[in-house]
Formats: sequence, C-alpha cells, structure tokens
Amino acid sequence: MTTPSQLLWAIGLSVYVLTVLFLTLIPYRAMVARGMEPIRAVYYNRKIVHMAAGGVGSLMVPLVFADPWYPLVCGLLLTLLTWATHATGLRFYWFQTPDNRNDVHFALMWALSVSGLWWILGNPWLAILPALYMAFGDGVTGVARNLFVQRRSKSPIGNVFMLLVCAPMGWIIGGLATPAIPVWGLLSAVVATWIERYEFGPIDDNVLITVSASAVLLLGTFLAPVA
Repeated sequence: MTTPSQLLWAIGLSVYVLTVLFLTLIPYRAMVARGMEPIRAVYYNRKIVHMAAGGVGSLMVPLVFADPWYPLVCGLLLTLLTWATHATGLRFYWFQTPDNRNDVHFALMWALSVSGLWWILGNPWLAILPALYMAFGDGVTGVARNLFVQRRSKSPIGNVFMLLVCAPMGWIIGGLATPAIPVWGLLSAVVATWIERYEFGPIDDNVLITVSASAVLLLGTFLAPVA
C-alpha cells in the first residue's frame, strides 16, 4: 500500500466516522419521538457508534494500512474532537453525556491499542482484536442491557451476549497469528468479557477491555502458544 493511498484511506475513513457520528442524530430523534427516555436513546446511539464507527473502522485497518501511524493519528484526532466537545459544552448530545467521557476513552484506547499492538507484535489482525471486543462486544452488551434492563447497568445478561460475539473473533483472529494462538485469542475474549463489568472511577470498561485483552495476547505471543 503506497503512502498516498494510505493517506486517502485515512481521510476517507475519518469522513466515514464523522458521518456516522452525525447521522446517529436521526435514530436518536426517532427513538425520543416514539416516547423513549432520552438517556436510553443516548446509550443506544453510543453503541451504534461503537459498532458502526469503531468496529467497521477496526476491520478496515489491516485491509488498507501498511503501518500503524495512520490509525494512531486518526484515533488521536478523534480523541481530541470528542474531548473538545465535552470541554466546550458543545456535546454531541445524541450520544455524549455530561456524566462521563467514555466516548473519549473509547477513541483514545482504540488509537493506543491498535497502533501499540501492531508495533509490538507486527500483526495488524491481532492488533485490532481488543478494539473489536470494545466495539462489537461491548456494543452488543450495551444493546442487550438496554433491551432487557432498560437502563445503563452492568447486568450479566450483557456479558452473555458479549462472549457470544467475542469468542469466535478471538479464536479466528488468534488463529491468523504466526505462530497461531487461537486458544490465547479465545482466552483474551473471556478475560475482556469478564472485566467489562468493572469500572474504577475514570478507568472505565473501554480502558479495561483493551488493556486486559492486549495483555493476554502479548502473553500468548511471547510465552508459548497453547496447542
């Protein structure tokens, strides 16, 4: 992949992510118009952003980029944007809340985990795995809890759905490593699913999922693959 091509893809994916951010205003208004409590609509939208922006963006990384610099810069720019909207009070109210800055942490941890693992492991597919857990796994978790519990919670029902989504990704993508580490990939999914239920002040589940899953993948790569 040539540098001009990577730059064009970086610009294109950035525009795509921004489009997702603004288009989620449509389902927000539709949900509120049907009588849904605004905060529930916000949390649905947040998970839509997780999956449509973070998840799709993650999957594109190994396909269109040849080095980690582009996802790092794009992720940090998105971190700056989401932080700035909180800092100025000009929030994207349809998916951001004044109560927390989890969306900022999502963008930051996406940038750091994808680029960091890619530099350390040299494998872009393994590098995106924790980000996929954060995007699709935690995204499905939030949707399930919103459906069954109808409020923001850490109900274990969400973790059941998260494991169903993350376990196959961990096994399949872990198998793409050299040497293949499908069992460690599966273990990283289990650990990410378990730790998602916890938050420690400003250290939210976005941080915990990516850090814990990354740690397992690093152990699996540098210690010994499990047969």
